[in-house]
Amino acid sequence: MIDVLVIGGGNAALCAALMAREAGASVLLLEAAPREWRGGNSMHVRNLRCMHDAPQDVLLDAYPEEEFWQDLLKVTGGATDEKLARLAIRASSNCRDWMRRHGVHFQPSLSGTLHLARTNAFFMGGGKALVNAYYRSAQALGVQVRYDAPVDALELEGGRFVAARIGAERIEARACVLAAGGFESNLAWMREAWGQNEQGEWPADNFLIRGTRFNQGVLLKAMMNAGADIIGEPSQSHCVAIDARAPLYDGGICTRVDCVSLGVMVNRDALRFYDEGEDFWPKRYAIWGRLVAQQAGQIGYCIIDSKAIGRFMPPVFPGVQAQTLRELAASLELPEAQFLQTIAGFNAACRVGTFDHTVLDDCHTEGLQPVKSHWARPIDTPPFFGYALRPGITFTYLGLKTDEHAAVHFGGVPSGNLFVAGEMMAGNVLGRGYTAGVGMSIGTAFGRIAGTQAAAAALKERAHAAA
Repeated sequence: MIDVLVIGGGNAALCAALMAREAGASVLLLEAAPREWRGGNSMHVRNLRCMHDAPQDVLLDAYPEEEFWQDLLKVTGGATDEKLARLAIRASSNCRDWMRRHGVHFQPSLSGTLHLARTNAFFMGGGKALVNAYYRSAQALGVQVRYDAPVDALELEGGRFVAARIGAERIEARACVLAAGGFESNLAWMREAWGQNEQGEWPADNFLIRGTRFNQGVLLKAMMNAGADIIGEPSQSHCVAIDARAPLYDGGICTRVDCVSLGVMVNRDALRFYDEGEDFWPKRYAIWGRLVAQQAGQIGYCIIDSKAIGRFMPPVFPGVQAQTLRELAASLELPEAQFLQTIAGFNAACRVGTFDHTVLDDCHTEGLQPVKSHWARPIDTPPFFGYALRPGITFTYLGLKTDEHAAVHFGGVPSGNLFVAGEMMAGNVLGRGYTAGVGMSIGTAFGRIAGTQAAAAALKERAHAAA
């Protein structure tokens, strides 16, 4: 019998498999995707948010625990378990050496609106390189890996794991780690979670899934039906406003449009609907998907002028360009009169001081609702650019309630041999909102904990059986 069964193939699953193997357990990892699509959403990640009290290799200055916590508290609005959040924060400070030992390389971060050199460590080659490095290391250590292996059922007994099923095949193990992702790829479940809006629309019908198509939530649903303790709301997710031309699945980071804080956002009625300059883009980019989802037609339009060019990461798809605002409205099929009125009103309300996109500057609006708190400059210098944006779902926050040992709970009682990591438990820390790189912080921390705990449970049972 295998000691530890890991179900999932992304960052959290791989961290669990590696830690369990290092602890002396035999490990089998089941990845639902074929080999060429292995890694889940981790294929698309770029960086890890890291606590550090002084400059470290690729990280500048300091990013202490309390600042990290306050950043997380602000974006979640308090919808977070402080104990588990701080556990992940502290773990982010000392995991990079372990990651390097398994072949992960880091690089200095980039400039522009993704300038995160103080808070985030960037992966050389991105998430695909990280996933490949972990798989190479797992293979070298003797972790068994199976692809095209979607687990569709679990056997549980008294809150303990007994076996997993892939169709008619039954796989027993002494302990199990669930790290199979959220349910964002399950469009029917997403439709159910979001329901209908006041206009009678089904918002989820216009969602795009930034990551893997394989996160169908099968095991999450199975655990809910088995009576596992659940945390989070079905409609809460890491939801980014992305280019409306993105593919339905696996568009990844390149579909993001990072110039929202440099311009204005309008809906299909050409009306602004939120403060574009509320805070730095890495702390606020993940609120815009939900904001766009709440607009009629689930679409928004980011409008900038030529002054913004060169100050943000250029998108893969070029924006719609026009020499006049009137032409831009026509090209974007927005109501011309209202669009011109909205831009004119915004321009008149701008109070331009010293523009500096690297700080919370004093360029703001007055007498305008919603306000633009920072980086407010008139949209007046041609050429003008517009980007149509739709909600891009990265991962969902509904998951399994857990503790500092990454155990799955049933009726408040932790399981002795069933553990959870990654997106399947991220809602313990992320009730809502997001800040760049924190998903990797959570997945790495709890993946490593889950693997360690699963190995301990399995080896204890193996020893007991041999006695």
